[in-house]
Amino acid sequence: MEMKQLTLFDRIGGTPVIDRLVDLFYMNMLADPKIAPLFPQDMSLVISKQKQFLTQYFGGPPLYTNEHGHPKMRARHLPFPVTKERADAWLACMQKALEETTSEATLREEMMARLSTTAYFFINKEE
Repeated sequence: MEMKQLTLFDRIGGTPVIDRLVDLFYMNMLADPKIAPLFPQDMSLVISKQKQFLTQYFGGPPLYTNEHGHPKMRARHLPFPVTKERADAWLACMQKALEETTSEATLREEMMARLSTTAYFFINKEE
């Protein structure tokens, strides 16, 4: 009998952990003067989409794609000036949120490795 490999989404604790992670992440983001100005006053849609995206990105159900179509994340971020400094700030906010939601260091490292690749792929402007 074949054992189903648990996804990263499953290993971190699924939806409750993603929801808490994203909520903490945006609290961190809005407190960071380097990146807070890039976000709208009403963050509810941004937060909802991020929860859907990270659920899917880490191996959970394809919530984002089912509701919004293919993520096309680089294209969606092109209107915003993403510098290396801002990508680093974004990752620092995520690292801080992960430390509060994910107790296992190996899971945090695995998540940050994936997120780092993505964050640096979005860079579209020199410092």
